[in-house]
Parts: sequence; structure tokens; C-alpha cells
Amino acid sequence: MGAHVKRYLMYVEQNYSFAILRPIQEAILNRGGEVAWFIAGQEANRDLISETETLLSTVEDVQAFKPIAVFVPGNVVPDFFPGVKVGVFHGFFAGKHGNSHFNIRGFFDIYCPQGPNTTGPFQELAKKHGFFRVVQTGWSKLDPLFKANNAQLSAQKSEVTENRASSKPTILFASTFSKIATAAPHVFDTIKRLSESGEWNWLVTLHPKMDKTVVEKYKSIEGDNLRFIENAGVLSALQEADVMLCDTSSIISEFIVLQKPVVTYKTLNNGEHLINVEDVNEVENALRYALTKPPELMQKVISFGKMIHPDTDGLSSERVLDAVDWFIKEGHKGLKKKPLNLLRKYKIRKKLGYFKF
Repeated sequence: MGAHVKRYLMYVEQNYSFAILRPIQEAILNRGGEVAWFIAGQEANRDLISETETLLSTVEDVQAFKPIAVFVPGNVVPDFFPGVKVGVFHGFFAGKHGNSHFNIRGFFDIYCPQGPNTTGPFQELAKKHGFFRVVQTGWSKLDPLFKANNAQLSAQKSEVTENRASSKPTILFASTFSKIATAAPHVFDTIKRLSESGEWNWLVTLHPKMDKTVVEKYKSIEGDNLRFIENAGVLSALQEADVMLCDTSSIISEFIVLQKPVVTYKTLNNGEHLINVEDVNEVENALRYALTKPPELMQKVISFGKMIHPDTDGLSSERVLDAVDWFIKEGHKGLKKKPLNLLRKYKIRKKLGYFKF
């Protein structure tokens, strides 16, 4: 490798990080850069690192690699790692946990929020604290979704219209695992009945932490009109579906930004962009209404999508890299020092077994 090749580090603590960071990795490689991965703790599966990817196993390896930036979909990052510390978020702000989305823990140099509803608050916090910058980039995880969706839309425009018209509508059911929030046990009989009627195609995807008995129930009704989708296939399911049935899962936002309607069952985070029902007997009629894509509802769907993620070009990862370049050249100027943060820093050192200074 040449002396001027830019090196970047992907910092992982949870398996969901891979889907967020790999689009950034692709953008880096397309620019001729070099990428390495570091997995902290025991919750992320090291087997998910592919043969073509580089996994660094020690802190010393990271320091020798000398990344110019570290990308983090979580809340903390080792301060003793080289490079600009970049917060790229693990999900959309859903309002489920108060304002924890906006907790400033003193580790990051730059935050890359997804849309105006989070950029504004972070910019105010940047003025207040003075030790980090904020650049709205969009969310890297959605790059493959938008690229695939844009390609799909282009292909559809060239299709024979009667072929499209003859296909049955597709409903995607997605559900979170929390017993308080999940719809999965409550709507099972309805989904079973509707799938057996053959009027619609069904796709079902459940949170990886979902109760295994619930998962098996849904797998037991797979057939001509219902497919169970494992986590790795969610991207194509989001593209394929016309309407989503959900609860309070964050996947709602990923569907909304594709400008598609969502029916929720007893959601804990209702809004005008959703069709929420409180009775399982209302689910079918709500889905029929959603499939008509009424203009008033769709305008609210589109408005909400623009608020949380206005960019639909699939180039958020590119903007993240541009933000890093800007920070290194100009953005770091005039910033205050980060807080000492001794307790959190100690916890990270203890987690990684690293106490050198």
C-alpha cells in the first residue's frame, strides 16, 4: 500500500453494526482506501467478518494501523484509538426512550445524523458543548436500500403495465421482540387467515430476539402466499412490499422513507404518518385502506420521510467520508477539548483489557 492511502476503522459492539458500516466500507474501497474492523466485547459475532475483510484483534494492532477515522454505530469509542471519532448512529430517533438519542457522552469529534429532526438538536448541542461538529449526511445503512429501490423503480417504468397490474399486493409484517410492544402474538390468527385466502402475498420478518415459540408459529404457516424472511433478507423484503404491518419497531422508519404506507397495531409511538389500530379486528380493513394509498395519508408519509431522511440517492456513505475529509482539513479548528470522562474511559479500558498510557 502507498504511503498516502487513507485508512479507516470500523468499530463494532453489536451485530447490527455490520449493516450500517459495510456501505461505508464499500465507499472507502471505491475511493482506493483501506478498511479494518475491530470488535469489542462478546456480543458481536466475529464469524460475520468475511474472508476479504481485515479484523484487528488487539489495541496495538489498531494503533499500528493508524486509521484517519473510526466509525461507530454506538455510544462510545476508545479515546486511545487513532483517528477522528465519527458517530453514525445505530438507528432512527423513535422517541421511545425519551431524549437518550441526544445524550452527549464526550467521545465523538463529529456526528453524522440522518435528517432534520435529529440534525437540529445535535447542532444546538454542538453550540452548547463546543467540542464536536455536526454534518447531516443521511444514514449509511439505507444506501443499499435506496440504490436497489431506485433501480427497481427504473425497471418498473420499462415493464409492460399489465404484468405489474396482475401481481398481487404484498404485505410485509415486521415485529419487535419486546413483550410490551410486539404485535406478533396478537395478529397471528389474522395473518394466518389472510394468507390462506390467497388475496395477498405475505412476507414475515421478526426481530432476532423474538420468542422462539412465536418464530416457530409463523414459520409453520409458510406456504404459497407467505414467506418467512430471515434478518439477512430484510432489504429485499422492504423493496418488495407494498404495505407494512408493524408495531413499534424502528424498521417502520426504513419503510416510510421509501414512501410506502404503514399500518401499526397498538404502536407506542403513533403519528399522522401511520394508520394505527387498537383492535385486531381492525387490521384487515386498515390494510385495505393502506393499499389504496390515499393522497392525504401519503402526503404525511412523504413529509415524515423527508424529516427523518430526506436523501434518497443512496450516497450517504459518500457524504460521511466527505464530512471526515472536511473535519480533518477545517472542521477541527476552534473546537474545545473533550471532557475528561474518566469513569467511562476507565470502563472501556477495562473492557478491552488495555491500561497503557
